[in-house]
Order: sequence, then C-alpha cells, then structure tokens
Amino acid sequence: MTGGPPKRSITIAGHRTSLSLEPEFWDALKQLAKSKNLAIAQLITQIDATRGNRNLSSACRVFVLKALQGDTQ
Repeated sequence: MTGGPPKRSITIAGHRTSLSLEPEFWDALKQLAKSKNLAIAQLITQIDATRGNRNLSSACRVFVLKALQGDTQ
C-alpha cells in the first residue's frame, strides 16, 4: 500500500504550494491546460480562485470531473 497520491509543488499567485493528486488527474489537468492554451500553473491558479471552501486538491479533481461532463468554461 502506498502513502497516498504523490505530492507535487506548484507556484500559484506567487507562492509555492503542494498538491496531492493521482497521476490520472495530473494527466487530465495537463490536457485541459493544453486545450485552453494555458500552462498547468495558470489553470490551477484559475481553479484556486474559484474553489470556495474546498481544498485545492479536491477542487482540481472536481474541475476534471466537470470537464468530463462538459461543464467547464
């Protein structure tokens, strides 16, 4: 058994933070960022700005799910 999803560091709004996401979610975020002509950090910054009370990792997972459902801008 592993210790959970791997953590990756990313810079958002000028500060470093870490996200724990499964590799499949990282891949999906990379594809979504590419489709929007954004760097992955830019996409995650947008997600961060609209996440409300969710933690950032959860907000990223929900964003990917909504994208699969056709519910992203």
